[in-house]
Amino acid sequence: MSCKIDHSQEDVTNKLQSQKAHLPQSIYTGSEKLLKSNPDQKTLNELFHLLKKYDLAAKEEQLKRNQAFEALFAEHIAK
Repeated sequence: MSCKIDHSQEDVTNKLQSQKAHLPQSIYTGSEKLLKSNPDQKTLNELFHLLKKYDLAAKEEQLKRNQAFEALFAEHIAK
């Protein structure tokens, strides 16, 4: 899931807000914590793409993304 566009923290925060109703609470909370941890550009881009069109993804795809979210949180939060 690489992208040619670097997404700003504001872009990712806005995307998170737009998907809030569709995300499990733990994923939303984890994403907020991650954004507050001053993530690097690679992490911002990764988070953006996990959030992008989450609401339109099939259940199976959402479950895969949830696992990717959890892995991202484990890597970057509470080090």
